[in-house]
Amino acid sequence: MPVIKYPRIRDPLFYEWDRKAQKCGLRHTVYAVNGDQYTGEWLNNLKHGKGTQIWKSTGAIYSGDWKFGKRDGYGSYSILDPVTKEYKKVYTGWWENDRRGGRGQFFYPNGEHYDGEWSNGVRSGWGKMHYRDGSTYEGQWLSDQPNGMGVLRLPNGNRYEGAWKDGKKHGPGKYFYPGKGQMLEGIWVADIAKCGVLVDFGRDNAPASTKSPLPEVIPLLEPPNCLHLKKCSSHAPELLRDLMQHKGNGDNRGRDNSGICVKTK
Repeated sequence: MPVIKYPRIRDPLFYEWDRKAQKCGLRHTVYAVNGDQYTGEWLNNLKHGKGTQIWKSTGAIYSGDWKFGKRDGYGSYSILDPVTKEYKKVYTGWWENDRRGGRGQFFYPNGEHYDGEWSNGVRSGWGKMHYRDGSTYEGQWLSDQPNGMGVLRLPNGNRYEGAWKDGKKHGPGKYFYPGKGQMLEGIWVADIAKCGVLVDFGRDNAPASTKSPLPEVIPLLEPPNCLHLKKCSSHAPELLRDLMQHKGNGDNRGRDNSGICVKTK
């Protein structure tokens, strides 16, 4: 009885080559066409797990967690200094979908430093910013700017505690002058105090307190941006000078920006 033999069906060679090229598990350094290199774990031909990526065009390096080809989890991103040829850390913390997300620290080229929460690659949540001039802001952030409640501390010891909007003092707040032993409590609009009450606060321990304490404040039905003081002719000019001492320095963080007129009776 004759036996019929059918030809053996074989997959094209490029199918076999493709299967061998699929990356899964731990691999040694893999070079991309553009010169980028990656060393670490893979899953279904995607970077997944622990790994280190080096970008040829910038020399930047990322070492940390990956998820389906994107930075996701905890990792550190550094750039190469063209002068010293040493790596400078830019960001260390959590990542989500290839962007900064969660808690992390960011180091700016000008020496400033942020430690706090991130969302979609920008500062969002609670965090503390260390500015180059020595001032610090700690509080709520939204869309990469102070938004919500926060505290700004200046190098001279003055501080603002209150509401912020789009990076500016906006809403109810308190501005403390420890050196003078005084505190301004009022309402700010776009970094300018529109109305408020200036009172003594820790005056006995202030190193440069005024010659006499502030008198009792009396409300007057006059312009809302006017600070009214009773019988303060002896030190009103000095108070005005203290309130406006930060104006014109080109930095909103260092300005008092009170915009207040002092009236005496």
